[in-house]
Amino acid sequence: MIGEALDRKDEDLHSKAGKLIETRCLRLDAVDSDAYDRYVQSHEGASPYHYSAWLKAVEAAYGHQAWIILAEREGIVCGVLPFVYVKPPLGSGSLVSLPFCDIGGILADDESVEASLRLAGGHLAQQLGLSEAQLRTTGSSMDDDPDSETVAQAPKVSMRCELPESSEALFKSYKPKLRSQIRKAEKNGLSATVSCTPEAVKAFYPVFAANMRRLGSPTHSLAWFLALQAAYGPDMVIGLVFSGETVVGGGVVLRRGDLASIPWASTLAEYNRLAPNMLLYWTLLSYLSDNGCRVFDFGRSSLGEGTYRFKQQWGAKPYTLQWDKLTSAGDILPTTTTTPSRQARQIRAWIEWLWQRLPLALANHLGPRIRKYITL
Repeated sequence: MIGEALDRKDEDLHSKAGKLIETRCLRLDAVDSDAYDRYVQSHEGASPYHYSAWLKAVEAAYGHQAWIILAEREGIVCGVLPFVYVKPPLGSGSLVSLPFCDIGGILADDESVEASLRLAGGHLAQQLGLSEAQLRTTGSSMDDDPDSETVAQAPKVSMRCELPESSEALFKSYKPKLRSQIRKAEKNGLSATVSCTPEAVKAFYPVFAANMRRLGSPTHSLAWFLALQAAYGPDMVIGLVFSGETVVGGGVVLRRGDLASIPWASTLAEYNRLAPNMLLYWTLLSYLSDNGCRVFDFGRSSLGEGTYRFKQQWGAKPYTLQWDKLTSAGDILPTTTTTPSRQARQIRAWIEWLWQRLPLALANHLGPRIRKYITL
């Protein structure tokens, strides 16, 4: 049986004073979330997903167990490692830092704290009956035009761009072709707004759900997005694009200080000729630039493919995504990238084809029941 807390102490041999590092593995409701979030806010390597708000939304919407490993020196937090235990009805499940996003992993003051957190994370996996956990982190910057070997080794990347201090400076930094595409959307009669309300979430969701069905992928639930909005509050921004009174595009942005990330964006295919995606991203980027954000994370893309080139035109640069295995002994093993077999690709294509032909109401009913167990 697993208790509410798993405690261990490791001696920090590298600290100046030789102080002990104490690690505590706690269920989310046993953690001082304010103290945890203050540490996340202060750490330069943190993402918006590291906040306790992400974990609270996971538990509220999907019922998965959220865990936080705290490392402390003399009662002061010096490192954190958030986890979610995703357990399907059949099978042993997975322990992920973090699911449903690109980035999670360890935040630590130094290498000795990181080592202690790895050991505690491996111990948690073992206690849950798992041989390993998964850590998702962002690595180093890459060339804008990577060679074929790089593409094979790191097919998925995170795309990031820097933002200036004003939307005016941002617009001037764009090439004429991009500026004309933004204006094209406006000339086509589209308009856009930015909001942080539950009503905006509800307006975004039908566009998102319809787009997921079109792509042949199960959708997240409306409850998931409403749980995120309730947990993040003003740190969750929703952009909406309208054609008249109809919402034709939308995107969700999460903030941590001067960093903003967009995990979801969708448009209605029948309106794409009007360029709603261009107006959506411009509206969000200009709003964030004027409101103190200096780095924008466009999210995960496949090197060289359409979404990669779309993000590249906004000034985004690729960064490696490191999705590593954490063994029960606390060791880090890189995840090996393998090319799916022909049979696997055919099965996936058949499933997507079938999903695309489901009635939308049925897809929206079944989708969240499946999606809650897909950690990507």
